[in-house]
Amino acid sequence: MAGGIFILSGAGLSAESGLRTFRAADGLWEDHRVEDVATPEAFERDPELVQRFYNMRRAQAAAAMPNAAHEALAKLQADYDGPVTLVTQNVDDLLERSGAREVIHMHGSVMGALCSACDHRWAAPMEMRVSDPCPSCGMSHTRPDIVWFGEIPYHMDAIQNALENSDLFVSIGTSGMVYPAAGFSQMARQLGLKTLELNLEASGAMFDAVIEGPATQVVPDWVSRVLSGKEI
Repeated sequence: MAGGIFILSGAGLSAESGLRTFRAADGLWEDHRVEDVATPEAFERDPELVQRFYNMRRAQAAAAMPNAAHEALAKLQADYDGPVTLVTQNVDDLLERSGAREVIHMHGSVMGALCSACDHRWAAPMEMRVSDPCPSCGMSHTRPDIVWFGEIPYHMDAIQNALENSDLFVSIGTSGMVYPAAGFSQMARQLGLKTLELNLEASGAMFDAVIEGPATQVVPDWVSRVLSGKEI
């Protein structure tokens, strides 16, 4: 069996599907300050604003279509003779809709709902309301199943275990600025993994190799080389 590949993807993977990258140059996120829509304090202060914001993001994600980079990663996972772990910071479901399996969403999913009273999770309706009751406990404490700033990302134990059992770490379309994901490349180097960045522009983090260009170009090209046995 071939060596394991650990892939971390960020907003740049879905940008060419029409989903905006995390924050624009003016520091706003979909015309809102992050502090107003993406923290537990924001939800406590104005839950209706936060629900409207994520209803908009959910609709945008549902309308978007997977691009060639998503499809290439799903093909890699299906055809590579070894384990391929897909970890994403994205909250869309475009990897799954490309056929990828067991995608680890470390920042949650906009397609999911979470009860903050009992931790029950279920598929979110297209429009969530503050008054929506939890289908498990009946309490009206439902929120998007998203990891907000100040909260602990999901599946960290599974992520560390997968990283420790891989031979190659690949970062795709992520700035490398948000922790803990920003520390994965350093952890990979400490574990002795080869490291590769595929990004529109180099993030400036330390990698053994960097390939710059649009995700829809560089990811399929790289996957093709891996599946033909030319790279790992």
